[in-house]
Amino acid sequence: MIKQIQRLKSHQGFVKYFKNTSWLLSEKIFKAFTEVFVGIWIARYLGPEQFGLFSYAQSFAALFLVLATLGLDGIVIRELVKDENRAEKLIGTAFVLKLIGAIVVFLILAVVVNFTSNDTYTNTLVFIIASATIFQAFNVVDFYFQAKILSKYVAFVNTIALFIGSVVKIVLILNEAPLIAFAWVVLFESVVLAIGFIYIYIKKNTTSSIQHLSFNTLTAIDLLRDSWPLILSGIVTSIYMRIDQVMIKEILNTEAVGQYAAAVRLSEAWYVIPVVVASSLFPAIVNAKKQNEELYYLRLQKLYSLMTWTAITIAIAMTFLSDWVVDLLYGDQYNQAGAVLMIHAWGGIFVFLGVASGKWFLSENLQILAFWRTFFGMIVNILLNILLIPKYGIQGAAVATLISYFVAGLLFDLFTIKTRRMFFMKLNSFNLKRML
Repeated sequence: MIKQIQRLKSHQGFVKYFKNTSWLLSEKIFKAFTEVFVGIWIARYLGPEQFGLFSYAQSFAALFLVLATLGLDGIVIRELVKDENRAEKLIGTAFVLKLIGAIVVFLILAVVVNFTSNDTYTNTLVFIIASATIFQAFNVVDFYFQAKILSKYVAFVNTIALFIGSVVKIVLILNEAPLIAFAWVVLFESVVLAIGFIYIYIKKNTTSSIQHLSFNTLTAIDLLRDSWPLILSGIVTSIYMRIDQVMIKEILNTEAVGQYAAAVRLSEAWYVIPVVVASSLFPAIVNAKKQNEELYYLRLQKLYSLMTWTAITIAIAMTFLSDWVVDLLYGDQYNQAGAVLMIHAWGGIFVFLGVASGKWFLSENLQILAFWRTFFGMIVNILLNILLIPKYGIQGAAVATLISYFVAGLLFDLFTIKTRRMFFMKLNSFNLKRML
């Protein structure tokens, strides 16, 4: 083992990728903990009703913001890796497409809000938050540095922007700022991030300059032709993850959204674990496939078992401690959130398994099946929300989410031949001996 580690340490390619991944994972962990800490502070300050309105505005805007990305992220990175000489055309074209996407989002929002029960103030919050989309076009710089295995610069900029935004939010709380000020901070963070991206592109890009970036129609057509399945996938994922809070507001009220959102933020804070673990371990699992198919699936089985029992441990803890945790962090004004957290935490088992198997879908080039499992999870979630929220309130929404996660993260695999083996491997992961 020592010789293996020494060999890897002397392998330039491994060291380069390891450092790049470490920066990305460190940034994700820092972001997760910072957002939870500041988010709890904001929730305590605003109270359930205003926090619910803020969460609703963010969720409603997020349903449409995914359109502005146009599914270009992975496609542009892939093309940059293939041919670095096209970088100026690719980045320039992607930037223009994203700006156009942002404009389209605003036009769609202007129409859709007329079919909601939102008042003028709520719509103002939605549009301020949605304005951040314009500046998110500058994340094309992120694609460039990812393609060059230099994500540390992007991670640094993201961390600085998050830190500045968090400080501003804390200052607003201490000065008893109104709700709308926190919506402006969402936009402010995007501006800071855009400035940071421009800065690192100018300073760290030695092969070209901003002046040489250009839009190319043929490149745009090629990018959109490849990205449209990812646009659909992004829309489905966005609806799947956000629709519950939108439906709670429409069926119940904003205070119910606040209670639900408080619980969900605590539950989803744990989701950084499968992302970090899967990103760290899956390269070794893929390498095992080159050596031996049996070793490949043995390692994948151990990953599933690790995910399952980590999530079960968290869910058991939340079952007994949810009310105490909510009261400690949010105060007694969020007295309904504990019951939601207790239910929602069990959905983490299938989220953890879904993240791990998502890597397998990519490895086996089964992205279309990954899309369909998310699509069916979304449909189940919407239908169950319609049935359960009017009768059981926010606990009904939590049950709907739990069942939909079960469908997408486990049950779906049973119904296709290519994924059926994954279904039984996931079932086996509940056997604790499999992890040992």
